[in-house]
Amino acid sequence: MIWKKCYQLLLWLLLGGLLNIALVGQAQASPPVVTSQGASLQENNKTYTNSTAEPRVLFVLSSQKFHGNSTLPASISFGEVVHAWDTFFKAGFVVDFVSPSGGAVPIDRSRLGEALTQRLQDNRIMAGLKNTRSPQQIDASRYQAVYYVGGSNAMYQVVDNEPLQQIARYIYEKNDGVISAVCHGTAGIVKLKLSNGQYLLAGKRVTGYPEDYEDKTAAYFQHLPFLMRQTIEAHGGLFKAPHPEKAYIEVDGRLVTGQNYPSAPLVAAAVVKILQQQQQKTTTAKN
Repeated sequence: MIWKKCYQLLLWLLLGGLLNIALVGQAQASPPVVTSQGASLQENNKTYTNSTAEPRVLFVLSSQKFHGNSTLPASISFGEVVHAWDTFFKAGFVVDFVSPSGGAVPIDRSRLGEALTQRLQDNRIMAGLKNTRSPQQIDASRYQAVYYVGGSNAMYQVVDNEPLQQIARYIYEKNDGVISAVCHGTAGIVKLKLSNGQYLLAGKRVTGYPEDYEDKTAAYFQHLPFLMRQTIEAHGGLFKAPHPEKAYIEVDGRLVTGQNYPSAPLVAAAVVKILQQQQQKTTTAKN
């Protein structure tokens, strides 16, 4: 009888060990994290997981290299990236970059002054601009804000990109996040609709770079797919752009828009302020 009990005990220990080995192997082979859009978050052998430890903002840029189907060069506004990035960075935000095609976005180096040219060596920014993520690689639940970057190419691609619209809508509605844009970047939200089918801009104060200030005699103007002011007003937006060169922003709830290039840091600062106020209210409510 004693030897039978010893045999049973040995068998139990052996089976238990095999079960543990199987469970460990299963855990190591677990599937990658999946985004809210159903895309894997694994990139360059790194798995991104949802975290609320640090606030994040998503910079949306266009991949377009030319105006329409022409050979006229088009690019992002590098300054609108840098000046907004500096503001978010100082406030403790992590910045990620996304574009319709992913990968590198065009930068017109000939239009940069000395200070911005030096920032081309800033790998904290350039690594993101050279390797923007595609919409399918973005987990919208991780972000508190979206910032649409302007530039001569911002009128193309982004405006009709449904995956990008889904991301922005999720951040705005599910995360109580902020939608922001500057200059031609406002083009990215002129067709953005909420879940109820209403345009985000309807009934809200909005600014951006309107057709009023475009050079209508220039070749590029003939390729613009739509007119900024006309389209925004047609979708119910209350558009205002008082001066082509002076900084000006509009803040309407959780929508922040800037008129032009000098407005970029002001837009970022307004977004930070809104999110900080939200955080303070949440902390106060918990206490």
